[in-house]
Amino acid sequence: MTSDLIQKYMVRFYIAMFFLYLFGPLILMGVTAFNSPTFPTAIPIDELTLKWFSVLANDKDMIQGIKNSLWIGLGVVCLAVPIGLAAALLMSQVHKKAQSIYYMIVVSPLLTPGVILGISTLVFWDRLGVWVDADYNSVFYSGIFLSVIGQSTFISAYCMLIFLSRLQRFDRTQEEAALDLGATNVQVFWKILIPFLRPAIGSAAFLAFLTSFENYNTTLFTIQAESTLTTVLAGKVRLGTNPSLSALAVVIVGITLVGAVTHEIYRRREMRREALAAEAAKRAAHTADKGMAPV
Repeated sequence: MTSDLIQKYMVRFYIAMFFLYLFGPLILMGVTAFNSPTFPTAIPIDELTLKWFSVLANDKDMIQGIKNSLWIGLGVVCLAVPIGLAAALLMSQVHKKAQSIYYMIVVSPLLTPGVILGISTLVFWDRLGVWVDADYNSVFYSGIFLSVIGQSTFISAYCMLIFLSRLQRFDRTQEEAALDLGATNVQVFWKILIPFLRPAIGSAAFLAFLTSFENYNTTLFTIQAESTLTTVLAGKVRLGTNPSLSALAVVIVGITLVGAVTHEIYRRREMRREALAAEAAKRAAHTADKGMAPV
């Protein structure tokens, strides 16, 4: 056996062990969701069952936590994405000598522990509510509102980094040409800049929603008497769990796989349409060249 063959087998073995390390826990967790014992057990398999999905569907705390997480995630997207876009655009307008200071300020929430962000958000809005003499049923003491505000303080920084990476490839001469042709700044923003940033907007919104959905440290303090998926899961793990949590994980993984496959199908169809359009344009140009050729 040659050294090259040994190296090839070792590389394959390493890749196999790497993917087993990544997906092994998911596979075992998926098995526990279909096993009958009340405690999550992958081996031995006593009896295949779907009852834990029924238990999950009838768990009111879990369903309410999922609903609150979805609403908070949508609120974070609506707040963090515009803030991140504004921060990225302002970065391009700040003087170069001040860009490092500005960057340090807007990125600092990422370096702040989530516990501190949650406590500071709760204390600030409580003091503000006392100052305006707000009622405890007002927005100042709403767990969902405070969670959206608290999470947006650092998630908007993630969005800003995505927009900055996209803006680095933007050709400013397009804006200058549009302004020279009589376009207003608003028209330049909506007709030139936003279409260019559309992929970054989608990526930032997706990242903001996922980051909000799985956040725990900040949400633990801002959610107060209400609950989210992460806080409900933490409580169930402390008090003892059952395979319904594995069923929830299987549902989330299934939704993720369906979304990934759908996105890949859509992307390939779009690439195929672009290739066909480019081929049609090439043929049209070739036909036009033939028609213009001297006889």
